[in-house]
Amino acid sequence: MSRFSNILLPLMLGVAFLGAWEWIVAARHIPPYVLPAPSAIAHALSDNFSSLMLSLISTLTVTLEGFAAAWIAGVGLAIAFSQSRVVERALYPYAVLLQVTPVVAIAPLILIWVGFDHINAALTLIAALVAFFPILSNTTQGLKSADFNLVDLMRLYGASRWQILWRLRLPTALPHLLGAMKIAGGLSLIGAVVAEFVAGSGTATGLAWRIVEAGNRLEIATMFAALLLLGVLGIAVFAAFSFLEWVLLRHWHESALRQQE
Repeated sequence: MSRFSNILLPLMLGVAFLGAWEWIVAARHIPPYVLPAPSAIAHALSDNFSSLMLSLISTLTVTLEGFAAAWIAGVGLAIAFSQSRVVERALYPYAVLLQVTPVVAIAPLILIWVGFDHINAALTLIAALVAFFPILSNTTQGLKSADFNLVDLMRLYGASRWQILWRLRLPTALPHLLGAMKIAGGLSLIGAVVAEFVAGSGTATGLAWRIVEAGNRLEIATMFAALLLLGVLGIAVFAAFSFLEWVLLRHWHESALRQQE
């Protein structure tokens, strides 16, 4: 019953919100270039479905490539931190500096340095920079959270540093890493959107540029349709990583076991 209500209640709220929105637009005669009705947005989505889906695929590709790059770099650097305190003390402040620097400020520089001839690489790099720090931070914390008594026991039995990493530290860090992946997936989408905004016309082909293009033409219904697809894409990315987390943790971790009760 609880799972059914988790789906039904948000659905009912969404239907009520859309109904109120449609009624307010019609009752107050709000112009479509100010606030289109949900029916107008659905019509715009239908009319531009093919082009919007191509843009969605472009944005999704940049998002996944950026996430993959952030995952490889974040996990790799976290493992290096866990193996060497010197490396952590030397590099972690720069990772924090990268996190607190607004991506909008450095995105134009990345586009110039990488070059507009390699626009996809630039967009991927920007998306990866946004998603990088949560993976690094959470994985580092997870690797450090291994039980020191078990670490000492494995050392007593002659386990090497890499055996301890593979058999103890990485399984301990897995819940932290999966939690970071859910956050980083959404951040990589945000990074992809920001990158497409900065790249501008003639280079970016994703949903972000479709929003800018529709706004310039006062096609506000199309603009809302692209925003809707971005929202759906973000929810899909989060749901995919949540499902992966449940699959990997359901048989042994307390958080997943409680969800099954």
